[in-house]
Amino acid sequence: MLKHNLLDWDRTLVWHAFTQMAEYEPFVIERAEGCVLVDIDGNEYIDGVSSLWCNIHGHRHPRIDAAVREQLEQVAHVTNLGASNPTTIRLAKRLVDIAPPGLNHLFFSDDGATAVEVAVKMAFQYWRQCPDPRPEKTCYVALGEAYHGDTIGSVSVGGVERFHAMFRPLLFETLRVPAPDSYRRPPNVAPDELCRHHLAELEKVLAEHHRRIAALVIEPLVQGAAGMIMHPPGYLHGVRELTRKYDTLLIADEVAVGFGRTGKMFACEHEEVVPDLLCLAKGLTGGYLPMAATLATDEIWNAFLGDYSEGKTFYHGHTYGGNPLGAAAALATLDVFEQERTLEKMPAKIARLEEHLARIARLPHVGDVRQRGLIAAVELVQDAATKEPFPWAEKRGQRVCDFARTQGVWLRPLGNVIVIMPPLAITLEQLDKIMEAVEKGIPAATA
Repeated sequence: MLKHNLLDWDRTLVWHAFTQMAEYEPFVIERAEGCVLVDIDGNEYIDGVSSLWCNIHGHRHPRIDAAVREQLEQVAHVTNLGASNPTTIRLAKRLVDIAPPGLNHLFFSDDGATAVEVAVKMAFQYWRQCPDPRPEKTCYVALGEAYHGDTIGSVSVGGVERFHAMFRPLLFETLRVPAPDSYRRPPNVAPDELCRHHLAELEKVLAEHHRRIAALVIEPLVQGAAGMIMHPPGYLHGVRELTRKYDTLLIADEVAVGFGRTGKMFACEHEEVVPDLLCLAKGLTGGYLPMAATLATDEIWNAFLGDYSEGKTFYHGHTYGGNPLGAAAALATLDVFEQERTLEKMPAKIARLEEHLARIARLPHVGDVRQRGLIAAVELVQDAATKEPFPWAEKRGQRVCDFARTQGVWLRPLGNVIVIMPPLAITLEQLDKIMEAVEKGIPAATA
């Protein structure tokens, strides 16, 4: 097939996500190996964003490849509507064993948005079927600038104005509390007061509205699509305490921060928090296949048990939920974590990333650098002293990423925030190359 045909069809037939198609210039990846992508011209790029934050152990990992091939010799798809398969059952047991204690039941779906959608619906139905029914609990609490996916339910609890404002007439009620942004703090709030300030703001909302709140939804520690907003230490733990105090379920959306990204398998572990519902996706299959899971406590599970005639069944499902190919990839991904001691090797990489960020922080027009594990962000601003942002339309972050591509590094920004989120398998040398491309690209993009 001729290259120009592929480029033309990609430009005119494929409608790309979060992409203005009038401006799109095709970028076609033909193959990959480890942490390196190769385009149709043979050019190589270090995958600096883990193919949208989901690739963990690198592309074409021998163990994951072999697991998918082996599963193909058995069965490629089995519905989980009243049926199952051994691979998916084993994955469910494995996930329950490694998840925060008490999350003993698991519902499979397709991706992060569906995992959140499942949790939101479970919370709603739970309050109608629990031992002390509270049918008035119909609304949700979420953070400002939250992102939980693009289905109607997940957009309803989302709060990124640029993405979600168009769809507001379609959405259900959500109470919004300010994001505890460690960089853009409220006036007269010192860094060591930030956590306490935002927990007090949350408590005001819960105290007033808890009788009608079904659940609070949160991205633990880091709000991804908001621009990698980092929460202050102790905030997540405080949220868990307040939700218990005010009889509100806690939904933890670990789609982006789960599976080692923050230095622990799950972000909630950093503050010893066990949510009522835990949403997982992205890294679950190592970035190989679509699969998501929503984990629930015994209390929630039990509220859905009963005679068929009682109508307590959770009437929700996905054609490919619990797909055995995805389950095989996920089991192999967890095996690699253990066999290659992935989490044990992260501290050196985290420290190297921190070194680069400290140097980049001194560049003109860098307002903030922030990091949690192997998640990092560099925020570009027009004026570092006032934190005045560059106009969105100037695409300063994209300019840095365009420059990085000329250096053999693939990055994708969030507005004027440059995101660095490489596979956990990244080498120190590859990490150096990513950060050097960012450091050289910032002056080029802000001159």
